[in-house]
Formats: sequence, C-alpha cells, structure tokens
Amino acid sequence: MFELKPLDAADKAGTYTALESQLRALLHGERDFIANCANTTALLWHSLPDLNWAGFYRLVDNQLVLGPFQGKPACVRIQLGKGVCGTAAATRKTVLVPNVHEFPGHIACDAASNSEIVVPLVKNGQLLGVLDLDSPQINRFDADDQVGLEKLAAVLLAASE
Repeated sequence: MFELKPLDAADKAGTYTALESQLRALLHGERDFIANCANTTALLWHSLPDLNWAGFYRLVDNQLVLGPFQGKPACVRIQLGKGVCGTAAATRKTVLVPNVHEFPGHIACDAASNSEIVVPLVKNGQLLGVLDLDSPQINRFDADDQVGLEKLAAVLLAASE
C-alpha cells in the first residue's frame, strides 16, 4: 500500500525530490496513462500547499480535453493557443504565470485562481496533454516549482504508455 510521507514545506527543492521518489513508487508497475495521471494529481493535491486546482488536460482531436483532476469542476475543452493551458500546449514549453489577471486571454475556470503553472506533456516528440496547477495566491509558483514539476511530469511520462 502506498502512504504519503510528510514533506518539509520550507525546503521546496527537497519537497520535489521527495515527491519524485513517492511518485516513482506510486506509479511502479502501472502503465495506464489515465490511471497514472489520476494518482499523480492526487499526490500533488495532497502534498503541495496553496493549490485550488491540480490536474491534467489530454490532447484529443487537436484540442485539450479535461482529464483527471482535484478541485472544483473545470473547463472541459480548451483550444490550442488559448489561455495558459493552450499556450503551454501550443509552444510545448512550461508557462508560469505569477498573476493570471495579467495574462492575455486567461481562461478563468475558477475565479479564485490567481496564479498558475502549466507543464506540457511531450513523449517521443508527441504532445499528450498538459499538467495544470492553480493557486489562489499571487506568485505561488516559481522556478523551483517549474523544475520540480517538469521532473514529476517526466516520471509520469516514463511510467506510462
């Protein structure tokens, strides 16, 4: 049985190192992408402070479609290039937004969101979707979060078919 381990919120780099180890253990032996996205979301939701949404959008028919998530109900479909998620998907680069109210074209699925980070999921050159985290705090995410979340996304992709 998998058990969440306590993390030190004061040590962000250490937190992500611990999360990487926990995620590897959590996903060990499971290859299903959706199941692994669901467990990854739950791990992030219960481990990272100050989130109001964490989840995935999958690329389906050239648009992002809601996948496993934790938080309030969300937008179901997002066009590539639209909003933070669509921008990250279109550019295939992580988009870190300290204040979503200053991001042109931000899609407000939850009015409580004030900052956001979106990591594209690219495997073997193919875009599979994005990992999206929102926070009610402005400036919640930084470069340490970006590095840590990109490593977690790589673990997810390596574990999944």
